[in-house]
Amino acid sequence: MIDFNKFAKYSKPGPRYTSYPTALEFSEKFDNLAYIEALGRHTNLPLSLYTHLPFCKSACYFCGCSVIYTSKDDKKTEYIKYLKKELDLLKNHLDTNRSVLQFHFGGGTPTFFDAKSLEIIIQSIYKIFSNFARDAEISCEIDPRFFNEDQMKVLKDYGFNRLSFGVQDFDMTVQTAIHRVQPFDLVESAVNLARKYGIECINFDLIYGLPNQNLASFKETLESVVKIKPTRLAVFNYAHVPWIKKTMRKIDENLLPPPSDKLSILKYTIEYLSQNGYKMIGMDHFALESDELYKASLKGELKRNFQGYTAKKHTQTIGLGVTSIGEGHDYYVQNHKDYATYMKCLDSGILPVQRGIKLNDEDILRKNIIMRLMNNFVLDIKHIEEKFNINFKEHFKDSLEHLQEYVDLDLMTINDKEIRLNQTGSMLVRNIVMVFDEYLGKIPIGDRKFSKTV
Repeated sequence: MIDFNKFAKYSKPGPRYTSYPTALEFSEKFDNLAYIEALGRHTNLPLSLYTHLPFCKSACYFCGCSVIYTSKDDKKTEYIKYLKKELDLLKNHLDTNRSVLQFHFGGGTPTFFDAKSLEIIIQSIYKIFSNFARDAEISCEIDPRFFNEDQMKVLKDYGFNRLSFGVQDFDMTVQTAIHRVQPFDLVESAVNLARKYGIECINFDLIYGLPNQNLASFKETLESVVKIKPTRLAVFNYAHVPWIKKTMRKIDENLLPPPSDKLSILKYTIEYLSQNGYKMIGMDHFALESDELYKASLKGELKRNFQGYTAKKHTQTIGLGVTSIGEGHDYYVQNHKDYATYMKCLDSGILPVQRGIKLNDEDILRKNIIMRLMNNFVLDIKHIEEKFNINFKEHFKDSLEHLQEYVDLDLMTINDKEIRLNQTGSMLVRNIVMVFDEYLGKIPIGDRKFSKTV
């Protein structure tokens, strides 16, 4: 059982640890040449491909993604040309015959591209990366407002087997406040279309903490979700960061639910979904028992990268497109966020790298610890000691002292063999892994511009 009474004191800004070190540590010193050198070091890992399709017709006020607003088709045609240029450059520095385990379209709004444009992009990628594993996870983010049968047919023809629908909330007053109106019938029709073409793995993204939300309205949203029965659910705590995303300033902060209401929504969500066949996995995710993510979580094999949770092996992520992020065993790299600069680099025959970081041995050690705890809520201490040739208790003496507070509150256990979070502790995993973050303490508290952990 989750003890929600222990939550309130831990609501503070903290990283989501999509990466470690976090993006705050990325530097422009890591440039095009550093990336090329990194690509040459990772020839033994299978590949994961992420393609960022950044365009949206209009702003969704809650969104924290990197997007470009346009209604011009020629803008999208131009972007395809530059994706091809980036692919042509990458193939000179990367063994593209390696096995591809994951391929994901993110955005923006990938389905803002019409069927023919999607097909051209996919063909361009498959021309360079042709060795897809038979069980590769090939997925696309879907905006139900921009989704039709021609697009679905293209996705199916090219092997896509997982679709993620942005739902957020079905309440019309909430949808109006966040500038994204999409009635239940529209979403249901979009999912039915996907299932008509044999797509069995369906994910919904929900968000709690949005303007005009309350427990009663979110109960109705959850009931509607269960009627459609997606196989996976991501239920995110809305991160209101208007100092980063200007469109969030359009949200009236007086309409945001107070922390107590958000906690009530979260508590009910966990209980309701559990009663309706969903198991909680990782951080803020749920899956049916038949889903491979749930099965991986039972074995302690759940992994997480910039594309989300996965049951696949460790991969090297290759990011394509403006603002996309790539990852290897000992580096992170991010393309330029500014579209004009992205194009200028490619016109000059240079990979469009804006920043990144090469990890040192200590970074890799701490990355392993943080990611294992974030994903599976347990850390095999002996495995870490053998892999990195350290005495864990000596190396992390200060961190273990900070963790004692969580042990005393019965949120986790620590012994010579393992660190293990219980169900309540898993809800506070972001707080707990902060003790292993070597960089966080160097950032003044007032400068920690992260979302709240609770």
